[in-house]
Amino acid sequence: MAGSDAPGGEPGESTAPTGRSFPMRGRVVSAGDSPASTGNVANIITVVRILLAPLFIVLLLLDGGTDGPLRIAAALLFVVAIATDSLDGHLARSRNLVTDLGILLDPIADKVLTGAALVMLAVLAELPWWVVAVILVREWGITLFRFLMLRDRVIPASRGGKLKTVVQSVAISFALLPLWNLLGEWVHWLNGALMTAAVVLTVVTGLDYLRQAWVQNRRAA
Repeated sequence: MAGSDAPGGEPGESTAPTGRSFPMRGRVVSAGDSPASTGNVANIITVVRILLAPLFIVLLLLDGGTDGPLRIAAALLFVVAIATDSLDGHLARSRNLVTDLGILLDPIADKVLTGAALVMLAVLAELPWWVVAVILVREWGITLFRFLMLRDRVIPASRGGKLKTVVQSVAISFALLPLWNLLGEWVHWLNGALMTAAVVLTVVTGLDYLRQAWVQNRRAA
């Protein structure tokens, strides 16, 4: 996740142009302490992940619910896009390529991908709309809340947040892959169990995050 753990570099004290003054100038791939370019490799991967969402949607629409090769291609595209979630973050942290843009775009990339998949599953009548609403309201609501709270304090990610993300990704991937054509109808039961676990974890971790925020506000008061 590009730049999810640290802010971008501070501007220098000299009057010379810095990476912050010219955000596209600076390091793109190499590690170091000088300002990183906004167009560094970690941010590029994050942007590519966002741009894969429209392609994913088009593939599912062209498939038209036939569970054919285009459906499989869309599912594999989602798996690849969501699996690279840790790649951009690893590059940003290990090479000191963290930027303000990466901090902003990384959670958006995750939400765009999962949101697109959930909405398309509902459009295909394979997932209830209320499930989509619960997950998206929690994900986007907490993301917006975290950005607003950054002005005052940093609230750590909810306990179980990583598990929630993994279960969501697995549940959506299984729902997208038409494995029932290969393994039988019992796969629908497995998909239902995985999605139920994803919804429960999504709600529980969201409430836990809000509880932590409330506790910190009480301590700061």
